[in-house]
Amino acid sequence: MSNKIPFTKMQGAGNDYIYVNTLLYSIPDPAKTAIAWSKPHFGIGSDGLVLIGKPYGGCDADYSMRIFNADGSEAMMCGNASRCIGKYLYDKKYTSSKTIRLQTLSGVKTLQLHTNADNKVESVTVDMLEPATDVPEQYTAAATPNVEGLPEASKGTFVSMGNPHYVIFTDNVEKIDIAHFGSILERDEAFPQRCNIEFAQIIAPDTLRTRVWERGSGITLACGTGACATAVAAALTGRAHRASTIVMDGGKLEINWSEADNHVYMTGPAAFTFEGEAELPL
Repeated sequence: MSNKIPFTKMQGAGNDYIYVNTLLYSIPDPAKTAIAWSKPHFGIGSDGLVLIGKPYGGCDADYSMRIFNADGSEAMMCGNASRCIGKYLYDKKYTSSKTIRLQTLSGVKTLQLHTNADNKVESVTVDMLEPATDVPEQYTAAATPNVEGLPEASKGTFVSMGNPHYVIFTDNVEKIDIAHFGSILERDEAFPQRCNIEFAQIIAPDTLRTRVWERGSGITLACGTGACATAVAAALTGRAHRASTIVMDGGKLEINWSEADNHVYMTGPAAFTFEGEAELPL
């Protein structure tokens, strides 16, 4: 019996994952598969592996999403991946609804699909639910990580979008050594469960240039939850209003932290890259 599994490569603002439809195909060891397939040159190359499946545990949702980072760790949520799932399900005709309820490890997210003249999904708005800005007990030191050479680190803002983020504002984000400082901060003692790190700069009114170091994946071209966390942190610190544009390495995301329900709404693109088959790792 062949151990080759069909996959779809997709990207949202440059945040690229490998998607497998587990309604049709089984991935017995997703962590091991994520590590093997995500490797550049030796695998498919990606930020990780996303499994599209049925809801589980009695959850009231239409579909479920599980995400495994390039290092095999399981992520709580990914905004860019959720948008891509919306496009996958609609464009491949698994659903005719432009509203999809998606189960994630950080709650059920509602996707609103926006289609073009050819009835293909062009962009998706995701209800990312309410942000949490209180530092959780296990992150008691989160307000003051101390990193040599990066004094801004001690003044960052902690925001949870179902997963932890630490947003650091700087005068010139392009001059920050993201790989060096991101890798240190992710595993700083202030973050016992590790943390996603955003470096952000105001470049115009309500427009922020943001670069990301993702927990478990390293530098990525975009991060949906990171964009939301950046927008919330900017609003909390008076740097922007509640609606802002986040410019990441892979593209722009529009974020609106609604005053009506306190939910964060993220709108951005989703696109197919290519499809193929890959062998499961032994």
